[in-house]
Amino acid sequence: MTAPTAVLREMRWWDIEPVLELEHELFPDDAWSAGMFWSELAHARGPQATRRYVVAEEPATGRIVGYAGLAAAGDLGDVQTIAAAKDQWGTGLGARLLTDLLGAATAFECAEVLLEVRVDNTRAQRLYERFGFEPIGFRRGYYQPGNVDALVMRLTDPAQTRNENPESSESNG
Repeated sequence: MTAPTAVLREMRWWDIEPVLELEHELFPDDAWSAGMFWSELAHARGPQATRRYVVAEEPATGRIVGYAGLAAAGDLGDVQTIAAAKDQWGTGLGARLLTDLLGAATAFECAEVLLEVRVDNTRAQRLYERFGFEPIGFRRGYYQPGNVDALVMRLTDPAQTRNENPESSESNG
């Protein structure tokens, strides 16, 4: 029997607390603050929206098991955050979250999408590579306080990429 699939939906203000719990579990040294999420959500609704934030929720329990966010400025999208609970790794949830963000990038008419990923997070890097992201540089000491470098990756033409089938290889979540 397979576990129930998490449902993706728009992130709302009442999701900030459970998202923060997951954020602190997954990124204890450089977790986002509540204020950072509030600020992002303030730009996620209405005709002038420049953000897309989603959560992955287990239907039976209401537990938040993942979240992701994208910011758009002009024709450039930036994956701000993406995370899946450890018990969701390998289920394809990360691919589903990224697919949603790339759909939003297309709706925002982004010609390319950038992201930063920790150089030591090879699992996430493989996910991004499956979607066509390519490394373009580094940001030294980007993740603080651990002074960990970020690998900067870029995807050109997210509209084309999101129509491919990223779930054909479900090794990452």
